[in-house]
Amino acid sequence: MDATNPLRHGERMTRLPEPCAMVIFGGSGDLTRRKLVPALYDLFRKRVVPPGFTVLSLSRTPMSDDQYREILREWVARAEGTAQPDQAAWASFARGVHYLSADFHQPATYEKIRDLLSSCDAERGAGGNRVFYLATSPGEYVDIIRSLQAAGLSRPRPDSTGWTQIIIEKPYGRDLASAMALDAAVHAAFQEEQVYRIDHYLGKETVQNLLVLRFANGIFEPIWNRQYVDNVQITAAENIGVGTRGGYYEQAGALRDMIQNHMMQLLALVAMEPPADFEPNSVRDEKAKVLRSIRPCTAEEAATVSVRAQYTSGFAAGKQVPGYRDEKGVSPNSLTETFAAMRFTVDNWRWAGVPFYLRTGKNLAKHITEIAVTFRGAPHLIFGRDGAQPPGSNVLALRIQPDEGITLKFFAKLPGQSMNIRPVNMDFRYGTTFGLQLASAYERLLLDCMLGDNTLFDRADSMEMAWKIVQPFLDSWSGAGAQPPATYASGSWGPPEADELLARENRRWRLL
Repeated sequence: MDATNPLRHGERMTRLPEPCAMVIFGGSGDLTRRKLVPALYDLFRKRVVPPGFTVLSLSRTPMSDDQYREILREWVARAEGTAQPDQAAWASFARGVHYLSADFHQPATYEKIRDLLSSCDAERGAGGNRVFYLATSPGEYVDIIRSLQAAGLSRPRPDSTGWTQIIIEKPYGRDLASAMALDAAVHAAFQEEQVYRIDHYLGKETVQNLLVLRFANGIFEPIWNRQYVDNVQITAAENIGVGTRGGYYEQAGALRDMIQNHMMQLLALVAMEPPADFEPNSVRDEKAKVLRSIRPCTAEEAATVSVRAQYTSGFAAGKQVPGYRDEKGVSPNSLTETFAAMRFTVDNWRWAGVPFYLRTGKNLAKHITEIAVTFRGAPHLIFGRDGAQPPGSNVLALRIQPDEGITLKFFAKLPGQSMNIRPVNMDFRYGTTFGLQLASAYERLLLDCMLGDNTLFDRADSMEMAWKIVQPFLDSWSGAGAQPPATYASGSWGPPEADELLARENRRWRLL
């Protein structure tokens, strides 16, 4: 890797990334269809990747380059939030798209990849720069990584000034042991600086804006601590069920699917200390410190600070839906959780005694992801004589999806003779303030990878710590004598046990 190139050191610049080739394993899969191809086309259309950018997709389905290009055009035309393909822009993009029908487990496949990449270097000016993207099922990861290593593709060629990087999708393992085994295979083939463990939540504008909110505004930093914050709630709610992904979800569940990765990353960003600068490792060092500070618990203790549940039939998103055990691909005796709520404690100087509550679930009342910082009440309330006390607490809420923005709830007097106090909101919305279509999270993260900026990607130590934090919950829920999951009606906000988790400390979930 070129140590003299500032683009390889995480500097976000207005310059284009260097020409490169992206090799997508799983080129006909759901992730490629819904996220990767639309994001890559939008980057190309906006001219933030160079004209020589090349895509090489691999899958088992036999088809020609032209057939694959036509399929991609249909995917982009149907993609939500992506502009309809412009004829000239699409023709230029499609010229750099190639397809290889291949078995990922055959050494001959990687010889073909090497030959095609050499052609790209000569014809498209890729300069030996490669990004390998693992968009397959997680069970394929280790074989692909070892095959890349065996074929000499995991490191830049000795005669090349180019670079080689790999993007690995979640789930990164299914427990601590498997995650560490995967990481051992990754590090046998790649150096840590080449590895980009992607979490698309970190590419969302509001998540990135959290750092700006905290560290570019002097009014928030003095109160961002245990003296003024009562609790932090992070909610990731979906109003749809598992749909056709029942087989996958049976192996994952809400804890593995959402909390171990997405939500632990959000917690770390909320709680981290100010980094010395915005260099990738400075930011990631502070996030890792937060994860190390989360109080560990045993499997027995985990049962007292967590709730798991499954949805039953009901009405969600305006229509009647089946229960989880009636979904396609789900066992009628399944114990997999579709809802999880838990309480974490960050044992450090800033956050001692402040609970962090996380909840996520399928088929809930609303589709929303939000971080809510609830502040302590005023030390002395002077409006008691009229019975007019502020109804609740001040809350700073960061809406991650949908309608990305920030809301500050405070209290104001209603007009009139009486001292009637009501909550009011100060709202910032990206769409209304800036009047533009936000780039997708994958656009941002793919571009960052091509620029060599790994600030928003997970590092090995953070990944390991996140698994260590959630492992006791997995053990508690699967061990001998574990209680079956609670239930909740589809279209509700989860089981009563989740409300009781907060009620024990005289708190309640924020109404969304």
